[in-house]
Parts: sequence; structure tokens; C-alpha cells
Amino acid sequence: MLNYFKLIVLGLITLFAMIAANYARDLAYQMHAVLIVLISGGLFLWVLRGTDEPAAPEPMNEYQDGVVRAGVIATAFWGIAGFLVGVIIAFQLAFPALNLDVLQGYGNFGRLRPLHTSAVIFAFGGNALIASSFFIVQRTSAARLWGGNLGWFVFWGYQLFIVLAATGYLLGGTQSKEYAEPEWYVDLWLTVVWLAFLAVFLGTLIKRKEPHIYVANWFLLAFIVTVAMLHVVNNISIPVSVFGSKSVQVFAGVQDAMVQWWYGHNAVGFFLTAGFLGMMYYFIPKQAERPVFSYKLSIIHFWALIFLYIWAGPHHLHYTALPTWASTLGMVFSIVLWMPSWGGMINGLMTLSGAWDKLRTDPVIRMMVISVGFYGMSTFEGPMMSIRAVNSLSHYTDWTIGHVHSGALGWNGMITFGALYYLTPVLWKRERLYSLTLVSWHFWLATIGIVLYAASMWVTGIMEGLMWREVDANGFLVNSFADTVSAKFPMYVVRGLGGVLFLTGALIMCYNLWMTVRRSPAKEASLSTAVPAE
Repeated sequence: MLNYFKLIVLGLITLFAMIAANYARDLAYQMHAVLIVLISGGLFLWVLRGTDEPAAPEPMNEYQDGVVRAGVIATAFWGIAGFLVGVIIAFQLAFPALNLDVLQGYGNFGRLRPLHTSAVIFAFGGNALIASSFFIVQRTSAARLWGGNLGWFVFWGYQLFIVLAATGYLLGGTQSKEYAEPEWYVDLWLTVVWLAFLAVFLGTLIKRKEPHIYVANWFLLAFIVTVAMLHVVNNISIPVSVFGSKSVQVFAGVQDAMVQWWYGHNAVGFFLTAGFLGMMYYFIPKQAERPVFSYKLSIIHFWALIFLYIWAGPHHLHYTALPTWASTLGMVFSIVLWMPSWGGMINGLMTLSGAWDKLRTDPVIRMMVISVGFYGMSTFEGPMMSIRAVNSLSHYTDWTIGHVHSGALGWNGMITFGALYYLTPVLWKRERLYSLTLVSWHFWLATIGIVLYAASMWVTGIMEGLMWREVDANGFLVNSFADTVSAKFPMYVVRGLGGVLFLTGALIMCYNLWMTVRRSPAKEASLSTAVPAE
């Protein structure tokens, strides 16, 4: 009966997508409609083929790890894609001739930059968070994922969102907001997928066999709920036509700026911070084989972080049309936010108490620990840059780019790499990683790459800010904008080389993970049986 219902739904989707492709008002919408026709039509034939074949019952006493394995593969794949585009646009800034005319604009910086940002944050980071959330909530709840195959819907629905958003950027179909948000129908689809993600996670927690909810799940649940709220409010828009990607924004002017930075900073706060802290609170204790240093501190860390972070966004709008009291409020909350952030950093680092010797022998724990170090550094630098006097120098310069990437590559990237190194042997039931030497190579290449990237951007950013404010005796600006661009060239080359090193390390990781699955000896004892929390 369920298969017939699926056939009806898929048939209706295919029919509407065919009509939409025929009446499309722009190229991005038309290409997406054709893509939906191919996907839904293929699924229709696949379901039709299996209507008479009874599905094999899945063993209900085991964790649902298939979707987690798919998430690990997707994380590695989208990571390489996002890092590669990042390297390309870094060299496009240094060498503008690389904006090739033969690509008819589809490969220029203006379209590749939002593609890179979304690929590394939402494709690489998002898949890492979904996969680790599904893994962690099952292990700490001693319960199989709620909703049957709903977890697979979340995974494949999220991949569809990524493809629609990426192709939309390349074809020029976005909402033209600060973060170049995808088209309205892509946002609607993501909302459906994200609510399904929330249902799976929350349903698993509700049916848990462990009475205690481990702190990693607190951070993961806060990340899922808050990102849903941010996404819906920031992307409220009215479509111009059901057959086109154009839409009219509900918020405008200074209100739109306020909403965008409420979304933008809290996307950092909950997607790139709270979610990855959930990963930190599970994978570092597991890899170090030590309990969390202080559970009380983790509780204080959680409640202080989620209360303070939500107010910090207005500090991005100093010296704008936003009222001064609002940006000052954001600045104050940003400065106060430094304390719980460092409380979490201390908790993560001190978890290694009694196990510091592992840093000499285990490059995976070394990668996780340096990620926490970058988290601490970024959460000190961010509040400092929110101070109005500092912001007057740093804003709109490459200092901000250096800050963002030291956090994204150092904190989010390194903790994700560590999680992938932990997950792969467990999920594929292997005794160990294929090569710890390759992990060490990855560690050093990534670390040196991050240092080159961030340091070059700090230097050029401060130089840029000082050149912009330099005036002569008559009060006229000394330097033109072109002068600052010319002066930044050496640092842009260094930034590109840092990206190459980081990408090379990620490629080595993918080879190592692939060889772990193919060559490492199998582990006899299964870790997939639903037992009390590890």
C-alpha cells in the first residue's frame, strides 16, 4: 500500500516538474525542473519495479549505520569539491585573468564564491553534522534511529538541496542577499528536509533506553532547532511566479540587514559552533579514552553559549543605518560570549588530563586538539573584532576573511577530519586506520596551510585598513582603492598556496579512508549492536 502511495506522489511531482520546465521563466528554474523530472521519474520507475517484491526486514537490534556511512562518504566528497573551488577563487583574486571568458561567466569569481561558501559550510559541514548526529544519538541513547527510512530521506533530500543550490549559484539564480541564498523553492525544500532531520533526532532521543541525555545531544539539538528558526525567518520571501526563481523579500532596508546578520552570525553560532561542539564532546573523549573533564562545566558552557550567541549579530553593523544602541548591544554580548566559549575550549583540552602522551603517538587526537585550539583563538578574536574601535579598522578588510577561515579551517575542518578518522574504522568494522603516517602528513599539511592562509589575511587586512584611513595634511585620502588591491598581491598568492596545502591534506585523507575500507583487517567484534551507551 505504501509503495502505491509513493507512486502517486512521485507521479504528481514528475508531472508538475515537466509543466514547470515547459513554462520556466529563467534558466536556473528550468534546469532545476528538468533535474527534478529526471530524479522523480527515476524514483517512480524504481518503486514501480519493486512493488511486487516484499522488502527484506532490517535487523531491529542493530544501529542504522548505513545512512551514517553514506554521510561520511558525502562529507569527504563535498569537502574536496568545496576546497577545490576555494583554491580556484583564491587564485582568481590574485590573478584576475583566471576569470576565463570561455566559461561565459559561469566560472567567474562572482558565481564561484557563493558556491565555495555553501559547499564548505552546508555541504561539507552539513553532511558531517548530519552523519555525526545520527551516529552520536544512537550510541548515547542505545536506540535505533526513529522513523525507519526517514533518516535516508534526510540524507538524500539534503544532497538534492546541495545540488539545487550549487547549480543555482552557477546559473545566477539566487535571492541576492548577503549570503547569496538559494531560490525560494530550494529554501522550501530544505525546510522540509530539516524538519525531518529534527523529527529523526528528537524521536530517537524520546525512545532512548538511557535515562540520561548526554551533553553532545544538547548541543546537537540546539543546533538543529535554532538553524531551522534562522533559516525560515531569514528566507521569508514571496515568489514572483510559481514558474520562476525570482522572489520578493519581505524584509527590506535596515530591517533586512538586521535579519541577515541575526541569521549570519547565528549560523556561525549554531551551525558552525554548537553543532561542532556536539562533535567535540563525543569524539574527543572517545578518541582519548577519557571522560569529559567537567560535566558541570559542559552544562554551564551550553546554557551560557546558546543564551548569549543569539544576541551577538548586530555587531556586524557598526557605522551603518542600524541604531547605535542595537550594534552596541551586539558588541556587549559578543564580548561576554568570550567566557563560555573559552570554558568549552578548556573543557575539551582538559579532557586529555592523564592522556597527554597520546599527542605524541596518535595524530587523530592531535588533529582534534588543535581544532579546539583554533576554536579558542577564533572565539577570542571574534569578540575583539566586535569592539567598535577595532571594527573601524578591520571591517570590510581581509582581516575578517582571515578570522573566518582560521575558525572554519582550523576549528570546523580539523574536528571534522578527526571525526572522519574515528568513524571510518568503526562504521566499516576495521581494526584500525590504514596509515597513521598519512594522518600525520594530513595534520601538518592542513596546519601549515591554515597558518599561511590566516596569517597572510591578517597582514593584508590590517595593511588594507591602515591604507584606507591614511590621509594627507589636507585631510584627503592618500591611497586609492586600486593601490590597496595592488599592495595585497603577494599575500593573495600566499593565501592561495595555503589553500593548496589544505586541499592536498584532504586528498590524502580521502585516500587513507578509502584504503582503510579496502585494505585494513576486519574487526570481529561488531560495534553496531544496540547496547547501552558507550
